[in-house]
Amino acid sequence: MLREACPAPALALDHLRAMTDDTGLFQHAIHSVPDRAHGYCVDDNARGLLLAMSLKTLGEEQLPEGMILAYAAFVQHAFNPDTKRFRNFMSFDRRWLEPQGSEDSHGRTLWSLGAVARHDTCAARRRWAAALFAETLPVVEGFGSPRAWVFTLLGLDPYCAAMPADKFAADMRAGLADRLLTLLQQVETPEWIWFEENLSYDNARFSEALIVAGGATGTRAYIDAGLRSLAWLTGRQKSPTGLFRPVGTGSFHVVRAAGGAFDQQPVEAAATIAACLAAQRLTGNPRWSGEAQCAFDWFLGGNDLWESLVDIETGSCRDGLHPDRRNDNRGGESVVSYLLGLSDIRNAARMKASTRRVAVRS
Repeated sequence: MLREACPAPALALDHLRAMTDDTGLFQHAIHSVPDRAHGYCVDDNARGLLLAMSLKTLGEEQLPEGMILAYAAFVQHAFNPDTKRFRNFMSFDRRWLEPQGSEDSHGRTLWSLGAVARHDTCAARRRWAAALFAETLPVVEGFGSPRAWVFTLLGLDPYCAAMPADKFAADMRAGLADRLLTLLQQVETPEWIWFEENLSYDNARFSEALIVAGGATGTRAYIDAGLRSLAWLTGRQKSPTGLFRPVGTGSFHVVRAAGGAFDQQPVEAAATIAACLAAQRLTGNPRWSGEAQCAFDWFLGGNDLWESLVDIETGSCRDGLHPDRRNDNRGGESVVSYLLGLSDIRNAARMKASTRRVAVRS
C-alpha cells in the first residue's frame, strides 16, 4: 500500500562536517565514524563542491567557508598539469594512489568547476574555477565514456552561462550532446529507450544532461530525447506498488536486464530527483515533480524495506539497501547525495509556494 509523500526535513550538516577534515571529504565511514583507511577521492570532493554551490543558489544554510576551501583545494591538488587530467584516489597520508583518475571522475570534477564558475559568491574562486575548467575541458574530446560526456555536459551548462564568449565550450556542449543522441539512436528500441545496452550508475544524469543542454540552446531534439528517456527510466525504477526502486548494483552490467532490485544506492535517488525537477522546470508538467518526490521518499522509508536511510538530526545517510537490511555505513557519497536531493526538493517546494502566493495576489 502506498503512503503519503514524506515532508522534506530541515537541512542538517553535522555529519558532512564530521566527514570533512582539512584535506577534504572522506570517502567512507564505519557506521557514522570517518574511515581513514580509505582516504579521499576527487569524486566525492567534487560532489562536495556541487553541494556547496547548490546551497548558495537555493538560499539554504551555507557550508562553512573552510569546508568549501578544502574541497576546492583538493580538486586543485588533484590536477596534473602534465596530462591535463585529475587524479582520483588519495590515501589518508596525502599520497596519490594513481597517476590519473577515470574519465568519469574527470567529467564529474569539470561539473563541479562549472558550478563554481557560475554560482560561487567569491569572485576569486569563480575565476579559479573558470580557468581550471577551460584548461581541463579539451581532453574530454578524446574520452570514450558516455558518463564522462554526461558529467561534462552538466558542467558546461553553468560554465557557458558564466563564460558566454567561450566558443570552444559552446561547440563542445553541442558535440557531446550530439554524441548522446547518436548513442540513443543506435541502441533505442520501443522496449529499451536508453543510451547503453545496460543500466548502471547515475542513470538519470543522461536524461538530465540532454534536458538542460536542450533548454539552454533551444535544441528540441535534445529536449525530446531527454524527456523520452527519463519517462522510460522512471517507469523502470518502480516497484509493483509504485515505490522508487533504483537499479541495483547486482544488475549493472547485465545486457538489457529488467533491473535488479539490490543493492540500492543513494546516488541513484539524487540523480533521479535532479533530472525530474529539470524536466518539471522546463515543461511545467506536474508529473515530474511527483516522480522527484517519489525518489526523495526513498531516503525516508518509501522503499522496498520501508526503512529510513537518514538521520534527520545529523543529516547522515546510510550507504544503501541490501535485500534484508540497510547498509549502516554512512560515507561521503551517500551524505552528499542525500543533501543534494534534499536541497533540490526543498527548493522545488519553495518555488511552488511562491507561485501560489503570486497567484493569490493577482
